[in-house]
Order: sequence, then C-alpha cells, then structure tokens
Amino acid sequence: MSSDISYTATEFKAKCLEVFDRLASHELSRVTITKHGKPVAILTPPEAPAEAINLLHGYMRGSVILPDGLDLTAPVLDEELSAGHGLLHL
Repeated sequence: MSSDISYTATEFKAKCLEVFDRLASHELSRVTITKHGKPVAILTPPEAPAEAINLLHGYMRGSVILPDGLDLTAPVLDEELSAGHGLLHL
C-alpha cells in the first residue's frame, strides 16, 4: 500500500538509502523533505518505462483529427519539381 511521508533534511540524510528502496518498491508514493518546517524537495518513484515513453512521445495523442479518405502518402503536387531537373531557386 502506497503512502505519503515527510522527513526533515536531517532524518532523510540518515535514512536516504532506505527511503529510496521504499520508493522503488512503491511502498511509498511520495516523500516530502523539509528544512526548518518548509518543504524543500518532493520525491516520487519512477514511472514504469512504458508509461514514461507514452508520456514523452504520446502527449499529443488524439489532438489531431484527419478527415476520412485523406491519404497522407499521396503526392501533393501534380507537376514535377524544377529541382528534379537541376534547377534551384535561391
């Protein structure tokens, strides 16, 4: 069961390896580290690799809608490009 916990910076310094192990095993879901009673850092366990990749590469998923019948691989121009004949426009 995941839980949230708070440590002072001094407590965390003494127990950091234990805290990392508990985060890695998802025994803890969030650790707040405080200094003089104020939060200075928040630790969370890493996401599963598949979830991290999905968040990184799939964050815009579903944001573009293509009309039915649109072929994104079809040529856009009817005429040949002049660059095909060695002519460049500068």
